[in-house]
Amino acid sequence: MEAEFNSLEAKVEQFVELCERLRAENSALRQQLAAAQNDAKRLHEKIDGAKSRLEGLLNRLPG
Repeated sequence: MEAEFNSLEAKVEQFVELCERLRAENSALRQQLAAAQNDAKRLHEKIDGAKSRLEGLLNRLPG
């Protein structure tokens, strides 16, 4: 009975450690996702600005 209890206790400890690692990894991934979303938004804004400038230049061309 004692051996079974010790085995169960070890498994619970491993499970708790796994949960803590996954929680930390999840937090890091959330931060990476937020940074990637900010980068994508910034790049999209740059593309929109470049598109507007290009359209303005094209409108100035004689045609």
